[in-house]
Amino acid sequence: MAVDPVSAASASGTARTRLSDNYDTFLVLLTAQLQNQDPLAPMDSTQFTQQLVQFSQVEQQIRTNEQLEGLVTQYQAASAGAALSYLGRDAIIDASNTYLANGSANWAYSLPSAANELNIQVRDARGRTVFTTISQPRGQGEHLFSWDGRMDNGQTAPDGVYSLVVSAKDAEGADMTSTVRVRETIMGVDFSGGTPVVITPSGTRGIDAIRSVLDRL
Repeated sequence: MAVDPVSAASASGTARTRLSDNYDTFLVLLTAQLQNQDPLAPMDSTQFTQQLVQFSQVEQQIRTNEQLEGLVTQYQAASAGAALSYLGRDAIIDASNTYLANGSANWAYSLPSAANELNIQVRDARGRTVFTTISQPRGQGEHLFSWDGRMDNGQTAPDGVYSLVVSAKDAEGADMTSTVRVRETIMGVDFSGGTPVVITPSGTRGIDAIRSVLDRL
């Protein structure tokens, strides 16, 4: 979850102000108690010492939080710089959806082991299946899948966002988990949130979903 540096700094400042006020109040009360204590039954100084130590520990924690907030701000600035350097370049992204344009949409999927049965579905933005493949075995590793936009009903799908669903079973009939990736061009960067996200033809992508950025040709 992204941290808003402005909100974090405000919260830290509020905590510091509150601690300072409480600390001043404590010292006033401590002074009054010492001035008015019974000389024949003096108050235990150990308790006051412990409270002073607790205030010191809280102040140390606030300082630690401020330092962590500074590191978060630096990380977000570095993420913004990295995102800007991706503009106009193709990236391999962990995602199942990509954009069909000019009769071409491309995915890659990875299988942890050989699949005895493998079915692929292409679904439109509303989640409706528009294309399916015939079940077939497939070996372990990375595989490419290209779709030309031809739907099961023989019509050509309009340009837009489509997702890939891979269903695979091993030799024992157990379901297998596959990893799906797409290759898309990074067209822009959105800084409206706490952490920048890149803009591709199919939507926005988090920086953490980018697996590699390809060199410009």
